[in-house]
Amino acid sequence: MDLALLQERARIFREIRTFFDERGYLEADTPLLSPDLIPESCLEVFETFRISPPESRNQNTEALYLIPSPEIWMKKLIARHRTNLYQICKCFRNGESSGFLHSPEFTMLEYYTMDANYRDSLTLTEQLFSHLLSPLHPSLSPPFERITMGDAFIRWAGFDLYEAAENGTLVTEARRLGLDPPPLLDTAALYDLIFIHAVEPNLKSGKPVALIDYPAFVPCLAKKNPNGRTVERWELYSNGIELANCYSEETSPEEVRRFFESEAAEKEKSALIKHRVDHDYWKIFTGFPCSGVALGVDRLIMLLCGRSTIDGVLPFPMGSAAGSF
Repeated sequence: MDLALLQERARIFREIRTFFDERGYLEADTPLLSPDLIPESCLEVFETFRISPPESRNQNTEALYLIPSPEIWMKKLIARHRTNLYQICKCFRNGESSGFLHSPEFTMLEYYTMDANYRDSLTLTEQLFSHLLSPLHPSLSPPFERITMGDAFIRWAGFDLYEAAENGTLVTEARRLGLDPPPLLDTAALYDLIFIHAVEPNLKSGKPVALIDYPAFVPCLAKKNPNGRTVERWELYSNGIELANCYSEETSPEEVRRFFESEAAEKEKSALIKHRVDHDYWKIFTGFPCSGVALGVDRLIMLLCGRSTIDGVLPFPMGSAAGSF
């Protein structure tokens, strides 16, 4: 990375902090290592070990995990202090390719707003973009286009997602679209297959698009909409690139407990690297009225700098020769 890009990266970090500091958000600083993680069956993690010092009488080791998101720590702060928070930190996800849009180590911005829902967070994210953008980036300027996931499937996949899910015809729709789904895929996996091949390719032009109201059959810690079919969640795309994910955070401890149990069981069955789960974590969700956003900073900088891969904006991209400049 050349000096001008390093300077621009540093400027964007300063502007992000200025935006949230001016609005009274507290900047958090939480650990990158954790003895347990929120179970997410779609992610692989990095495991390491803390060893006892040589003078210790008991030569024990403790498994620790590099966080895929600061969420696990930030929610503990929110539960204790009930305050708006943001954090820019390194996160780690294993088993993903390097280059273009992925790096095993990447920079995440997460921000949580008390007494807010996912639509409030979308407005706040538009304000953040307006703060960061110069007149040179009209294609990224708010307002974002808003499309419900149901409408996106009707527009680009040609069928009603929720009727097909309820009637068990997602396999038929996938085959109609020329896809060949493997046997025994569940509803969430079939949805994901069709989304990736029929919907996501249509998000590559125009202004940023916020896909809102995700299907409730996809597991996540988002609050359900009154219709029961959808949850209060959106994801932000620009030029076909996923930039951010947002929920109205689930406020029912019992729903969180069920999510943990289900995802932990799936993780135990399928994950290459299994991790410890705090099965009492759900208890902090009593009275938890907030909305959180996770935004990939490297991808945002990539777009702002007109680069085609995140390697172009990482000071030391993974896979480059160690110590090279």
